[in-house]
Amino acid sequence: MSWIDRFPNLMELESDVREGLLATAKVINVPAETVIFGPGHPPQNLLLLLEGRVRVQQTSEQGRDIVLYRVHAGESCVMTTACLLAYEDYTAEGVAETDLAAVAIPRSAFDQAMSQSPKFRQFVFTAYSKRITDLFLTVEEIAFGKMDARLAHKLLELSGGSDLVTATHGTLATELGTAREVISRQMSEFQRRGWVEQKRGAVALLDRPALAAFAKTNPV
Repeated sequence: MSWIDRFPNLMELESDVREGLLATAKVINVPAETVIFGPGHPPQNLLLLLEGRVRVQQTSEQGRDIVLYRVHAGESCVMTTACLLAYEDYTAEGVAETDLAAVAIPRSAFDQAMSQSPKFRQFVFTAYSKRITDLFLTVEEIAFGKMDARLAHKLLELSGGSDLVTATHGTLATELGTAREVISRQMSEFQRRGWVEQKRGAVALLDRPALAAFAKTNPV
């Protein structure tokens, strides 16, 4: 089975386009914590993630980071797609949160497939539109969401089903696009209520049902 078969929307590519991609694309491996792309640099490849997770974040003029979205296995990066289509440089940074395996489709092969294949264009624009919708939701949450409810939701999301979240207040502030001091105040309130216990570099979730109920009754 080729890497193309890992992406259902690519399995019905026209035979010549399929063969062209298989001949030019390469499977690459990237270690965790590698900066994959950054502001001011043009994209050279469209990356389709086979394994691992990428965090895409942006830094404000004041030096504050915010996580825009994450790319998981089976997905592509909307920032890369947008820059390839517009022939523009990146405006955000992509970092490997885990060891990665990805397919790198060179710009020339990307351009050719886009011009020749309706099915490839559909694959690209379907992924693009879905991620753009997610980005709008992120903006809406930052602009209008209640920080306490967003923090409760984020703690549950980052826990992955366990009772320990390995994250500092600074990390949580980056995730939610706010200041570290705001997170510290809210975490102290959660601890006062007995929902969490703050540890060095981590947060123990003492009452997951209470956090879930709070997030649900105070939607972001």
